[in-house]
Amino acid sequence: MRLNLIAVGHKMPSWVKEAYDDYSRRLSARLPVTLIELPPGKRSSGVTPERAMADEGKRILAQLKLDSQVVALDDQGRQRTTPELSQWLAERLRDGRDLSFLIGGPDGHAPEVLARAQERWSLSKLTLPHQLVRVVFIEQIYRAVTLLDGHPYHRE
Repeated sequence: MRLNLIAVGHKMPSWVKEAYDDYSRRLSARLPVTLIELPPGKRSSGVTPERAMADEGKRILAQLKLDSQVVALDDQGRQRTTPELSQWLAERLRDGRDLSFLIGGPDGHAPEVLARAQERWSLSKLTLPHQLVRVVFIEQIYRAVTLLDGHPYHRE
């Protein structure tokens, strides 16, 4: 099974890259995560947000394999506790299908992307900057894996 994080946005601040790389490295032996960064759609006075989202959506959809399970990170999505995420991940690991998690651009996901996703998740009721979403996401995947492995990282 492969886990992909497909994220709109590039040129992240060093703190984002360092935190993401740290958790990704910790996960690498158990569950390697591939980060695919896509450039954001152009936003200017002559380009509507919908057009920028559509461009981002085309790039996201082009990265997805037909048999991959897709989860769109979306502020209107379902929230899970860490133990629930851990159990969900255990089921996916048994299934063996590739997983693709999607982080959209500043205006969210294109309707076509949301239609392709089997699930929508929200990491928080709070509005999080896209840079922080990467860090929170990878840390929660790490936490879920350590919970599955009986590692004491997670405490209730």
